[in-house]
Amino acid sequence: MAVTVKIPTPLRKFTNNEKEVKSTGSNLAELFDSLESSYPGIKERLYKEEGQLNRFLNFFVNDEDIRFLDGLNTALSDGDEVTILGAVAGG
Repeated sequence: MAVTVKIPTPLRKFTNNEKEVKSTGSNLAELFDSLESSYPGIKERLYKEEGQLNRFLNFFVNDEDIRFLDGLNTALSDGDEVTILGAVAGG
């Protein structure tokens, strides 16, 4: 089962400057473990602490914010698209 992951510019140093990579996992937690296997060091940027996602990143599955889905337990299917975006703040 292949899932496309869109990588933001600051994290591309872990993916050999690739803006999209393919990975696998039945949910987001497994996908992030799989990404770490292929791209060492990326997972520590996705998590603030063990089990808690970095609050400065937003995660979307097929354009749906995972905060409104099932978080790290959000199920993935073959062909899904996961987008990682840096949070934007300001006034």
